[in-house]
Amino acid sequence: MILTVIIACEVGFWIAVLGGLTTRYLLGARRLGAALLVCAPLVDVVLLVAVAAHLDSGATASWHHGLAALYIGFSVTYGHRMISWSDAWFAHRFAGEPAAVKLTGAEYTRRCWGDLVRTVGAALIVAGILAAITWWVGDPSRTAALARWNGALGVVVAAEFIWTVSYTLWPRKLSRPRRRPVSGAIDQARS
Repeated sequence: MILTVIIACEVGFWIAVLGGLTTRYLLGARRLGAALLVCAPLVDVVLLVAVAAHLDSGATASWHHGLAALYIGFSVTYGHRMISWSDAWFAHRFAGEPAAVKLTGAEYTRRCWGDLVRTVGAALIVAGILAAITWWVGDPSRTAALARWNGALGVVVAAEFIWTVSYTLWPRKLSRPRRRPVSGAIDQARS
């Protein structure tokens, strides 16, 4: 049951985001679009209440409850960025705004370090939610499955750290646009 709620919340999150952006840029209703975008974080609250109610009813925690905590933690730390990216894409595509600039070099490296901080923050939020659930239930035998998520969080943070260090040592370079040969230029070069 809780897995269905998680999936419904993920779908609800994207419906709120896409609905808000569509309303803002295609229908021109900026206030309604903003209201729909505000609904996206409320999905996290719904999910947290659903998990608490499910466990309060006597259910044993499973990996699904850990997944809900993971979803909430990363939604809190990365949700605003996902919405901002989507907003910039919609503004470019439908409102004639300039395309987002692809970061390279030191700018991209700084962003990677910011992502590392966000990922650590998300891991701390997830661990906090899992600890709160364990405390809430008050029966370690019913929440044993949640402890396994701490190792997964460590792997995610380690992978993000490796990614960040790699881009610090070898920064992303600006890609050169491919040039198409002008018609006849190849024939002239051959002669």
